[in-house]
Amino acid sequence: MNKDITTNLPLNLRFEHSESSLRQFFEERLARPVSLVLTGNSTSMLSARIRDGILLVRLHRLFVVVDSGVLDEIVEFLKSRRAAMPRFRKFIRDHREELAKKRPNRVFLVAQGKFHDLRELYDEINARYFGGAVTAAVTWGTSSARGAVRKRTLGSYSERSNTIRINPVLDRRPVPRYYVAFVVYHEMLHAALGISRASGRRSVHSPEFRRREKLFHDYDNAVVWERGR
Repeated sequence: MNKDITTNLPLNLRFEHSESSLRQFFEERLARPVSLVLTGNSTSMLSARIRDGILLVRLHRLFVVVDSGVLDEIVEFLKSRRAAMPRFRKFIRDHREELAKKRPNRVFLVAQGKFHDLRELYDEINARYFGGAVTAAVTWGTSSARGAVRKRTLGSYSERSNTIRINPVLDRRPVPRYYVAFVVYHEMLHAALGISRASGRRSVHSPEFRRREKLFHDYDNAVVWERGR
């Protein structure tokens, strides 16, 4: 005789999330628009504030692999800012060794170029497209023989140091301001969206990334100029 077997074990299963899937999860549970940024800031593991009706959430990237019980506590915190969070605190304690790993060296920032001010561009883009939620630093990269060889790499984003570097080959009078802005926007998208996974593979330029890239107001002009440079 067959019998149904049930257990009373809690279903706190662990899943790997991406920044976009976590944002969607929070939006569904909170029934409100959410902007989520995953960070490496171990001083403030979770913070939230509201701007223009959008809940801006900053969460340590450790929490991309976490069980449903911890996620439930994070949701309750985002609702009231006063929720008890024993699972959340235990998760942090269990990962102290990972948090204590050597932090990246301090990055010397030079945003003011001879012809283009990266900080000015970054602030304009952050306000227009990201609601001020992107927290990465921005700087011109260093000029070097290696940099000259790799001049096709016009920008990069480091998750480890949360820093955007722009190739100084762009700091020239003939380079349009809108094109430098487009490269900065591209790297800010990397900072905002992180690296997602598709069919088990890392996806740096996901369909969502490409969709949002085309939202840049001078996208067509930037593409045309890039092809002709």
